[in-house]
Amino acid sequence: MIDIAGAVTVESIDEASRDQPEPAHAAAGVRSVAAHYGDPMREQRLLDTEVGLVDRSHRGVVAVPGAERISWLHTLTTQHLADLGPWQGTELLVLSPHGHVEQHAMVTEDGDTLWLDTEPGATGGLLGYLEKMRFFSRVEPRDATAEYALLSLVGPKAPDAVALLDVPPLAEPEVLGVPGAKFRSGELPARPTARYDVKPLPGGGWARRVPLGVDLLVPRAAMAQVVDRLRDGGVRPAGLWAYEAVRVAAHRARVGVDTDHRTIPAEVDLIAPAVHLDKGCYRGQETVARVHNMGRPPRRLVLLHLDGVMTDQLPAAGTPITLGDRTVGFVGTAVHHHEQGQIALAVVKRSVADDATLRVGESTAAIDPQ
Repeated sequence: MIDIAGAVTVESIDEASRDQPEPAHAAAGVRSVAAHYGDPMREQRLLDTEVGLVDRSHRGVVAVPGAERISWLHTLTTQHLADLGPWQGTELLVLSPHGHVEQHAMVTEDGDTLWLDTEPGATGGLLGYLEKMRFFSRVEPRDATAEYALLSLVGPKAPDAVALLDVPPLAEPEVLGVPGAKFRSGELPARPTARYDVKPLPGGGWARRVPLGVDLLVPRAAMAQVVDRLRDGGVRPAGLWAYEAVRVAAHRARVGVDTDHRTIPAEVDLIAPAVHLDKGCYRGQETVARVHNMGRPPRRLVLLHLDGVMTDQLPAAGTPITLGDRTVGFVGTAVHHHEQGQIALAVVKRSVADDATLRVGESTAAIDPQ
């Protein structure tokens, strides 16, 4: 989609942006993605009110075929995958031994292969961990990023737009509520905590219904054809800036941007979609269980409103947040929102009050009470 008129690449604006193809993927032909197509605010409004097509083909794609793929990943990750059926999707995390978030992946099972798509720059770490844990399991994980590309239809009309690709209707996402502290064993159903409907695409790949719209995994050789078909049907392109603004407003954390090396799942609202609290043992489970039973993770994810009086420059990810002379957190993703102005996801200490007056660089910041 970088050849569409008006496209401006992410790296032409920010050479250090993590939203670039990994070097190995770029060498294999994976191209840059667009930050915008000439009018970022219009593109945001499009995603908020209708539907737009976002190029997210820089995301890493890991394919896991093999007879034991589901039971194997069930034991390694936070999600309950044992009963994951064909044409179902979900989310999972890989945690450190101390329960810190290391990897996040979206999941799709198609009956022959389990697909994981993850953050650009994270493919090597995820695949390296999986290869290290293979032992004698009948699985064959591989990096499939050069073979397949992820596109996203985003907005309230995304479920209708996917019909342009001859995809049957997709059921709405189903996410279980997080049980209270010290819940009874067996209270949480033995199934993925998030369940996303998936349908095959006629030309290969699949469509997956997700909270922000519909993800499309397509063969890279067919990507231009899929894009043209959607555009011929009236779907307009929107850049990654617009997608990120919608994601931030929806309070959805991005691992590696809205997290740090100490982040645990409960701090950034990843329990509901990606962590099953009543499944068998996995790495980092003790921390997850202990924090949940206590009911109070040490930090929390918040939406900040930045006043933007002194500067239009958005704070970089990792910028400290201060309260008086104390550092109380850090900024994750900051965006210019078409309605809300400068907003950002941030992680702050739980003791910080909702009405606290915070500082982020030159800007005053306030927590959205939601």
